[in-house]
Amino acid sequence: MFTNLTHPPSPSPQQVVGQCLRTHPRHPTTCPPGPSGTPAAANGSNEVMVNFDPDPADLALSSVPGQEAFDPRRHRFSDEELKPQPMIKKARKMLVPNEQKDDKYWSRRVKNNEAAKRSRDARRLKENQISVRAAFLERENGVLRQEVADMRKELGRCRNIINKYESRHGDL
Repeated sequence: MFTNLTHPPSPSPQQVVGQCLRTHPRHPTTCPPGPSGTPAAANGSNEVMVNFDPDPADLALSSVPGQEAFDPRRHRFSDEELKPQPMIKKARKMLVPNEQKDDKYWSRRVKNNEAAKRSRDARRLKENQISVRAAFLERENGVLRQEVADMRKELGRCRNIINKYESRHGDL
């Protein structure tokens, strides 16, 4: 599946003096056609297409049942959510004698066990979401790195064309 992600707009032709960059279809340049494999070059936009199909089991483990499925392409974690949590030492267990285990004790134990289960489930869900999002971002990073490498090659070709032109016809 492909997703669109926007990155900053490219500089206008007026800003790029002495360099040959493909900026927009309405502003043609003397550059040769760039790599057709780059999505931005293919559709003339500033969008990156990332092929990312997470394992359905991972998505199921990252989604809350009964709610919308977790989408690693759109979900953004806040800085607070990604902060490492401090290690809290557990309190020493205090054994309660059997003669003190009344109905109030057992109701509190049941309530505490349910709260502990909810807390573990919430933590596991968040960890799964972060790992799926990290996998998506790694894939996107690879695509963007490849696009940058292709653009650098294209820039080198454009500069060579300009240098050849300037050597034959003088400075621009």
